[in-house]
Amino acid sequence: MSANRDPSVTSEPEPVDDTASTFHYSLSRAVHARKSEYVKPHRIRIKIGSWNVAGRLGTDKDLASWFVDGKGVERRLDAKLAGMDLSDKPDTVETNTSRDSAARASAKSGTDSSTLGGATLEEEPSVRLLGGDKIGLYVLGLQEIVDLNIVSQAFYSDPNAIAKWQDALEAALPKGYTLVASEQLVGLLLLIYASPEVAETISNESTVSVGTGTYGLLGYWGNKGGITSRILLGETTRLAFTNCHLASGHDQASLDRRCWDYNRIKTQTKFTPINTAGVMEDDGDMLGDEDFAFWFGDLNFRVDGLPGEDIRRILMLHSRGEYDINKKQTGDSFSDDGVIVLRNNDDDGSEGSNTPGMISREASFDKYHSDESTELPEPDDFVPDPADDPASLQATLDSLLPHDQLKRMMKERKAFHEGWHEGAITFLPTYKYDVGTVGLFDSSEKQRAPSWCDRILYRTRTDVNKYEKKCQDEIEAKKKDEEMTKLGIDKATDDESVLFDYDPTTDSSNDNLPYEDNTYEYDEYDEAEDTLEHVVTKEGFVDKINLDIYTSHQRIMSSDHKPLVSMFTLDYDAVVPELKAKVYAEVAKELDRVENEGRPGVTIIVDGKDSADKNKVTDGSEGIDFGEVGFLRKETRSLTIANTGGVLAKFCFVGKTSISDDEATYPPWLEFKFVRSLLNDDGETRDPLGDEITLEPGETVNAVVEAYVHDLAHVRALNDETAQLEDVIILRVTDGRDHFIPIRATWIPSCFGRSLEELIRVPRGGGIRALVKERNKGGSIPYSLEVHKSSPSELFKLTEAVESLAERVVADENMLEEAKVPRDKPGWPFDKGSWQTINSEDHEELRAAIIEALEEDKPILEIVTADVPTLKRFEIVSEVLLLFLCSMPDGIVTTPLWAKIEQAIPSIGDGRVTLMAEERKTSILDILSAAPYYNISFVFLMSMITRVASEIVPLSKEESEALNTRKTGSLGKRSLSFRRSNTGSGVAAINEAAIQRRIAWEKKAAEIFGTAICRAPMPTSAKERKAVEDKMRGVVEVFLRRAEP
Repeated sequence: MSANRDPSVTSEPEPVDDTASTFHYSLSRAVHARKSEYVKPHRIRIKIGSWNVAGRLGTDKDLASWFVDGKGVERRLDAKLAGMDLSDKPDTVETNTSRDSAARASAKSGTDSSTLGGATLEEEPSVRLLGGDKIGLYVLGLQEIVDLNIVSQAFYSDPNAIAKWQDALEAALPKGYTLVASEQLVGLLLLIYASPEVAETISNESTVSVGTGTYGLLGYWGNKGGITSRILLGETTRLAFTNCHLASGHDQASLDRRCWDYNRIKTQTKFTPINTAGVMEDDGDMLGDEDFAFWFGDLNFRVDGLPGEDIRRILMLHSRGEYDINKKQTGDSFSDDGVIVLRNNDDDGSEGSNTPGMISREASFDKYHSDESTELPEPDDFVPDPADDPASLQATLDSLLPHDQLKRMMKERKAFHEGWHEGAITFLPTYKYDVGTVGLFDSSEKQRAPSWCDRILYRTRTDVNKYEKKCQDEIEAKKKDEEMTKLGIDKATDDESVLFDYDPTTDSSNDNLPYEDNTYEYDEYDEAEDTLEHVVTKEGFVDKINLDIYTSHQRIMSSDHKPLVSMFTLDYDAVVPELKAKVYAEVAKELDRVENEGRPGVTIIVDGKDSADKNKVTDGSEGIDFGEVGFLRKETRSLTIANTGGVLAKFCFVGKTSISDDEATYPPWLEFKFVRSLLNDDGETRDPLGDEITLEPGETVNAVVEAYVHDLAHVRALNDETAQLEDVIILRVTDGRDHFIPIRATWIPSCFGRSLEELIRVPRGGGIRALVKERNKGGSIPYSLEVHKSSPSELFKLTEAVESLAERVVADENMLEEAKVPRDKPGWPFDKGSWQTINSEDHEELRAAIIEALEEDKPILEIVTADVPTLKRFEIVSEVLLLFLCSMPDGIVTTPLWAKIEQAIPSIGDGRVTLMAEERKTSILDILSAAPYYNISFVFLMSMITRVASEIVPLSKEESEALNTRKTGSLGKRSLSFRRSNTGSGVAAINEAAIQRRIAWEKKAAEIFGTAICRAPMPTSAKERKAVEDKMRGVVEVFLRRAEP
């Protein structure tokens, strides 16, 4: 890349007032005002190639020759190249000196390797386009990389095809070029590669595919359609590249379909939002929002209104050099059936297709003009326009182009009319040729008329704005016309301004000419082509673009289409990150000074994070680092805020998403509070003060910032690395400046918030933390890893601990009077409302210790020591178990499994536990057996709940039998009599109160665990939601009833 050009930054740095003023410069505005200091001009070349390879084998071997090396251009078949002084364009077109040397040596020996039907031709200097490492961005669009006539390939992408073309291009590119975008849509392929210098400035790549082909069950297939890739260059310039293949066919219906294809691709393409410096835009860009757009591919627009045979014959005559009868003719004349071979000696050692260098059915090319025609003009002489010569190739092309469908559609505003440009067409049509030939158009039975099916268009943001303004002007002009029509001719003179106030300088009617007049009139030699067009980008920078070359490679003969190439020079402003960071720091410092003078001002000091470095303090600009933060583990940092200004300072914390000054919105994982001092006389943190603090000059106040990740959805996002513990809090000073305090923490990957399929792939020993350390990366656990367990070890440890503690708590009750089990509270210890120890001081500390033990695969009961009362341990472990189950995204009864259960047992939530209980159990287990790991975990959990029920609300054998044989209608109903019933002498009495206690406990436990393990779509209606929850309860409840030992 080169930066040898005038800076395109149009604004000078804005001075910052050294005194207090009535307005503030925002930080972003002040930094932008100094953009000339961190935005530097860059220049790159963009090379865009398009080729329909027609699904033919061997075409990939020609890719290096034409696209990277720039070979295969036939000067005589491009009017612009034929008349170009090669010394004039050394930066875009080069002479193939090796071939020239070989030609001269051949001439000296009396032989010539290039012959047409035995006629000897003198070699003229061959040319090649700029390539290699002189190109900053290579953009390749291919069509029909698979055979679309094969049904299976016409609707599905072949992964081997993209690999073949990527390998071919990477082998041809210079070392160090980086793949920026790669996307296949059936036969379409878009590849973008950047040089090392350019690649490091590219960001926000977003690629979208839109199918427009055959309509099927899944929408429009991709046998036709478009691929568009958006990139951000240098943090300033948005580029969009679209490779397309539109509908084929020569009739009107096909033409209409091509226009429909274009509009569908245009409207359905939406990119991901731009993210710059951590700030994401609200909406993603659409086509038209970019600064520069390039649209290329097989657009399939044809030349119509002329006999195809006439077009072929005229172009054949030009190819043979026989159209101008005044020119000297060379070579022998052949009949229409004659076959002439011209071998291509551009690169004898290159790997290309096995087709001959050049084959033609017609007579030889006329290689040279007469001496008079080749005489160079004097420097002061006017160089004639080749289009002025009626016998020239360009004049013929100009006579065909008015019949080009694309030009007509642009005029009629049906397609590509929104500011799109195309370079001058000075080359032969790109379609359709006999494979292996140059200049020989379709000789098959169909004899298709030659057409420029393959095109490369481009436009800028300026072009789009001009088009939109023109449309708006037309609407306004139409309204004025309608108003004048309503006035009537006889009343027109009533408006004196019509006759006497007319100002021709303000009349924009000439700007609103219909498109069919000359808006898109073809001009093959537009003088503006060689000048850089100035474009103001969306970010406010001034870029420039120029089309350097637009031509086809006639000597590439392995397809019935000729490859097409455009080369652009782009001058753009790119942000230099190091310079911007320096400017940012200087501006922030300067704004601090300006805004603090005569205004409320505070200074923020971040205290050390622990006692080891409690004397270490930093200012608030460096932010707060909490270090490692885990699930439900609190980390606290403190700030000291001092009023260092000369007036009262009133301030409060607000979140960066705050809507107004009165509303404080904080990140969900952070909490803030002001305290007069950190510790009171007892060594405890004082009660928090209000949300807004007022300090006299010289006074200080402390603030406590607490990091606490508790939301399960947030935990899942952190585990998947789709969220980070990074944020910014704002200390807003009334009538002063805002203080931005960056806050960051490092997330400790947790087993909570992960699916069962992930957890069974965690190896034994070390837990999730050991796995993350071994893989040296976080994120979700790939399903490709080996399965180590049939059920998550975390679930096993928790259920085992719950069962053990259930036995111990009952044993403690029998030995200690104070260890009373709250059997009268249904669902204890799983019901949060029944917990007795939740408010204890060490509750959160013990819970965090259990979670950490699970993450490190350590025994739970060894972490929570025996000096903690059993009842307290029992409640905390039960709480963690429920947290673990609720955090699993797919639960244990997944959504698909739930749908099958609901279909098989629609009345599962009707409360009939005993009736058909065994049948329902069997049906549920049969459904779960389709997912063995989920089935094992479900059975495991049901067994634990049943055992806990037997310990906490036990029944005798007789009471259990009575409960299991009782009719459904009597379940849950208390008997009117509390007498103990006997079925005969010697038979134990049945305690009805115990049975009712057991029923209530089972119902509450089933309700808790049902919603914890089942995943189903939840209706918005409260009534419908209750019905779904009842069904979830029913699934668990049928497994809780079993005979007591």
